[in-house]
Formats: sequence, structure tokens, C-alpha cells
Amino acid sequence: MFGRAPKKSDNTRYYEVLGVSKDASQDDLKKAYRKAAIKNHPDKGGDPEKFKELAQAYEVLSDPEKRDIYDQYGEDALKEGMGGGGGGHDPFDIFQSFFGASPFGGGGSSRGRRQRRGEDVVHPLKVSLEDLYSGTSKKLSLSRNVICSKCSGKGSKSGASMKCPDCKGSGMKVTIRQLGPSMIQQMQHPCNDCKGTGEAINDKDRCPQCRGEKVVQEKKVVEVVVEKGMKDGHKIKFPGEADEAPDTITGDIVFVIQQKDHPKYKRKGDDLHVEHTLSLTEALCGFQFVLTHLDNRQLLIKSNPGEVVKPDQLKAINDEGMPIYQRSFMRGNLYLHFTVDFPDSLSLDQCKALEAVLPPRTSAKLTDMELDECEETTLHDVNIEEEKRRKQAAQAQEAYEEDEDMPGGGGQRVQCAQQ
Repeated sequence: MFGRAPKKSDNTRYYEVLGVSKDASQDDLKKAYRKAAIKNHPDKGGDPEKFKELAQAYEVLSDPEKRDIYDQYGEDALKEGMGGGGGGHDPFDIFQSFFGASPFGGGGSSRGRRQRRGEDVVHPLKVSLEDLYSGTSKKLSLSRNVICSKCSGKGSKSGASMKCPDCKGSGMKVTIRQLGPSMIQQMQHPCNDCKGTGEAINDKDRCPQCRGEKVVQEKKVVEVVVEKGMKDGHKIKFPGEADEAPDTITGDIVFVIQQKDHPKYKRKGDDLHVEHTLSLTEALCGFQFVLTHLDNRQLLIKSNPGEVVKPDQLKAINDEGMPIYQRSFMRGNLYLHFTVDFPDSLSLDQCKALEAVLPPRTSAKLTDMELDECEETTLHDVNIEEEKRRKQAAQAQEAYEEDEDMPGGGGQRVQCAQQ
């Protein structure tokens, strides 16, 4: 039938293209081709040559006769005409026939209309500042819908379906609501009976695995890699890993980073900020302390000899901030904001000791005559919030007393005269 037997040649490449073993079942081939073809489709930004190669591999391996020839004699046998050729069909036609309808178009060509794209599934991912500084990976278990392998997404054992009687196959229902006289509201929504598919499946013909739903739930573990320097709101995408649905391009799973608050460090862009309180002695005479960084390194922070640190002074350490995303060898700065803790009071001896070493007072010394002409005052501590409440209460009381003094105010109420 085939003439002479050709010599042996490569018979593994098609399996490698689809990413399956040589003993893969037809279901394994379908699943591998579905995932790879959607990912590499030119209308989704894929590589046209890779897409063509996938179609060629699937066309051969999905045909038992061609697959047998390929397994025995390799690609050369198919090119010489054994088994009907080595994948000369249009890859878009193979893609269309595999999915039962043109995912990216209609009619004879799949390059017309674009197929409906499924929704992305978005998950928040809370990440500590330490992990954003050093980088980390997290394994997460997710549930998603996948095309039923038993019925290939048809929903029925026979693959047959009929128009939904409720929506007449349109997949949409129109509801009219009366808002008022001569005023109505018309709303369109997916049909509840067919869930917007426009198809109905006979109960006896329903697929036993998916119960006619066309999809089944699958548990999937994904590893999310958090790179150094990523910021709050950064999106990490897993293309084509969201819920699958028939005749639909699978959407993406998207993880959105939510940076957790840190008790010590505050992040501003690629810089880090730390607040540190010094005693008055440290501010005047020098200080040193150890700061534990986000990667647990111990940084020795100290002042220069004779340096005085003023309240609210800001100092920086270069290249000790956050790594810059995708340029982790570069870093922002670490800023230290110093506050000074003053003592509540000093003894007379302490004041004299300080006056001996500190610069002289700036205010001029007053004479006895000038002091006699002045009125002496007393300073007291003030709580701003308490002062506000006291003033508001006094104003309210004053307004009430004014109202009492008004004619007709205070107790007497004007009554309506009885008719």
C-alpha cells in the first residue's frame, strides 16, 4: 500500500512541541494543544511560527494512522506522502475545527472577528516590607474551572445541543419594567436557563462528569515570585490561567501586591524612613546605636565628634533604601528623622553647670528698676484639645443664655388660638 518502507528519522519532535510524552493519550494531546494553541495564537500576540508548528504536530498525532507512521518512520515518511502528508492544512482551520467554532472569528476564516475573552481573576497578595526588600516566593492553592475532558466542553455525551427555548438561542433576555405613566425601562441580561450560552442540553444526554456545565473544578498550586523592589499595587500575571469556558479565550490570574505596614520603617518610593529619638545628652554630646535593617543586617549609626543634632533634623545613608525593581543592584536612600527628648525639669545646680559650658543667654539682663515696672506672670502647661473643648462649652453656654434673655424666650410658648 505504501511501497518501500522509508528509513528511520526523528519521531519525537512533535511530542516535544506539544510538551507530552510518546505514550500520551488523546485527552492528553487535546489538553496540551488547547493550552498551547490559545497561548500562542497570533491574535493574542503569540508567535505565528510556533502556532503553525503546534497545529502541524497536533494534526499528525491526533490521527491514529498518521501517528503510527510517525512513530515508526518519523517526519520524512509523512513528507513523502505516507499517511496523507505532513500537516499541510491551514493551522487556523485546524484550530477552528478543534474548538468546534472559530474562537477569533466566524464563517470560513478564524481571522475575522475576535473571540470573546474570559474575565481575569484578581487576588490581593499581602506582602511584608521585608519580603519586598529581599524578594520571596509564595505557593498558593487556587480553584478554577477547566474544560470538561470527558465531553471536551460540549456538556453532552453525544456532543449535541439545541437552542435554549427560553431565550430562543440568543443567550440574552429582555426585561421591561414600568417606571411610571408612559415611562418604561428596558434591561438586557444573560438568560438564567442557559447562562448566556443560548444552548440547552437534554437531561438524559448530559455529560456525567460535568453534569452539562461544560466545565469542572480543578485545584491548582501556583508559585508567585515577589521580586526585590516591587511596590504596593504591582500586578503579577499568570496568562491564560483563569477560569476556562467553551469558545472563550482564557483570562489571566492576577495577583496585586498589598504592602503591609511596618512598625519601624516607612517606605516612600525607593527610599526608607526611620524615626529615632535622642536624649538631650545624645543630641549635644554625641550618640551611637544599632539599627536592624530589613534583611537583619546590623547597621551602626553614630554622630561625628563634636556634632550637635537639632530637633527634627533629617540625615541620610546613601544606598541603604529599597532595591530598585529590576535593577536590584541599585538602591534608594535610608533617611533618619531625629527627635530630641528634653528633660521635664533641671535643678539649680544642673542649670549652673550647663551655663558654664553652653553659650551665654541671648536675652539682655534687666535692671532692678525695669523689673519693678513689669507685671509678673505665671506660665502653665496647655492641652490644646482640652482648651478647644473648654472654649466650645463656654460659647454654647453663652448662646443659651442669650436665647433665654430674648423676648418670648425662656419657658413661655406661643400657643395657637383655638378657632
